[in-house]
Amino acid sequence: MLSLESFFPRTKLGFFPSPIHRCERLSRELGVSVYAKRDDVSSGLAYGGNKVRKLEWLAADAIAQGCDTLVSIGGVQSNHTRQVTAVAAVLGLNAYTVQETWAEWEDPVYDKVGNILLTRIMGGHPILAGYGYSTTAKDTWENAMEAVRAKGGKPYAIPAGASDHPLGGLGYANFADEVAAQEKEMGVFFDTIVVATCTGSTQAGMVVGFAHQDKKRRIIGIDTADDAAMTRRAVSKIAHSTVEQIRAKGGHATDIKDSDIEINADFSAPGYGLPSESTIAAIRKAAELEAMITDPVYEGKSMDGLIQLALRKDIPAGANVLYVHLGGAPAVNAYYKAFEDKSNLTTLAKAARYEE
Repeated sequence: MLSLESFFPRTKLGFFPSPIHRCERLSRELGVSVYAKRDDVSSGLAYGGNKVRKLEWLAADAIAQGCDTLVSIGGVQSNHTRQVTAVAAVLGLNAYTVQETWAEWEDPVYDKVGNILLTRIMGGHPILAGYGYSTTAKDTWENAMEAVRAKGGKPYAIPAGASDHPLGGLGYANFADEVAAQEKEMGVFFDTIVVATCTGSTQAGMVVGFAHQDKKRRIIGIDTADDAAMTRRAVSKIAHSTVEQIRAKGGHATDIKDSDIEINADFSAPGYGLPSESTIAAIRKAAELEAMITDPVYEGKSMDGLIQLALRKDIPAGANVLYVHLGGAPAVNAYYKAFEDKSNLTTLAKAARYEE
C-alpha cells in the first residue's frame, strides 16, 4: 500500500471507493470476465469522472497556496474542464477554462451542449480560443491566467487533464490501493486492466500504484489522442515524476520500467475526439448489453479496445478484466448525429492536425 494521504494533503470530493460490478452479458459475449470500475458515477459533482480523483490532491494544494481561481484548459467538449469548474463551485472558488478546438466535429451545437453547457450552468468562465490537441503548455492557457491576475485574482494552474502537474499522478496511484482493498473483499484478482489514456496521468498513476503491489497485472492504455508516441511520453514522464514526488515526501515507490507502460494505438482513429464506426458500434454494444453509457471521445474507444482485444484473444479467454470507466457521458449529446446514420461519420468528422 502506498498510503499517500500520509504524505500529501487531500480535499475529499468524490464518493469513493467507486463501485465495481460484473458485466454479465458482455462477459458472456467476449469470453472473458469483465468487471467495470465506475469512476463515472463516483462523484456528485456534475456527473463526476476520473478528473475528480486527481483534483482532490490539486485542490488541497490550491487552497494551501491561497489561490482563489482555478485555471485550466481542454477541448470544447472537455470532461476535465467541466470537472474543474465543478470543484471550484463546491469550494467557493472561481474557474476560468480555455476551451480549444481539439476535434474538428462539424455541428452547430457542438459548443453549446454537453460538457460546456454544464460548465456554464455552474458559473464557470469558458473561453473559446485556440486550436490543436497537445500535452504541451499553451499560450491560450497562460493568457487566461494573466487575465485573472489583471483582475486581482490569484490563479492556480491546472494543465490539461490535471496531468502534467507535480501532483497529477497521485489520484490514480491511490486508486491502486482502493482496487486492492475491493479485490480482497470480492475474492477476485484483476489480472488485466483496460483504461483510456490521453494526457497521461490516469494510466501513469495506475502504473505507479500497481507496481508497488506484490501481484503483477497487465495495464492496457487505449490511446485516444491518435498520437501514441506523444501519449507514451506523457505517461512515462508523469509516472517517473510521481515516483520522485512520493520519495521526496519520504514514501516508498517502485521504479517504473518502459515495459510497465503498455499503450495500444489501434482504436484512436480517425483522430482525437473523432469516433470511427467501430467506436460507435462499441458504444452501442455496451449500452445495449449493460446499459453502460460510454462517449465517442474516450470511453467509446477504450470499450472498442476491450471488445476487440478480447475477440482477438489478445486478452486470453477466462481473464479477469477490470474496465475502468472514466466518465464522459455528457459529451454524447454533442455527438448525437453519429448515432443517426453511419454516413454522418464521414461527412461530419474531418481528420484533425495536431501541433506538438
